[in-house]
Amino acid sequence: MLPSLGRELAPEAIPHAAFSQPVKGVGGKTGLWRFQKPTVDRNKCIRCGLCWVFCPDIAISFNEEGYPIIDYDYCKGCGICANECPRNAISMVREE
Repeated sequence: MLPSLGRELAPEAIPHAAFSQPVKGVGGKTGLWRFQKPTVDRNKCIRCGLCWVFCPDIAISFNEEGYPIIDYDYCKGCGICANECPRNAISMVREE
């Protein structure tokens, strides 16, 4: 549930959209490709859900409070979430 939208936003709720799901196995976890990772500043985040909408890897979910959680096993570090965030609450930091 996306808090700011007040409704369920699931793949079946968006007609004519293509969704891919990460799978376990040889090609499943793609986080090892990353050299930068997104971090969320909760003080700036307005919980709009745009990061989730634009993530091509479906590597973002939400906690009970509605803040984004990044699944680093599947996040490739592309930075789309950071670019689309209207409040610049997501920063790309160098992977250690």
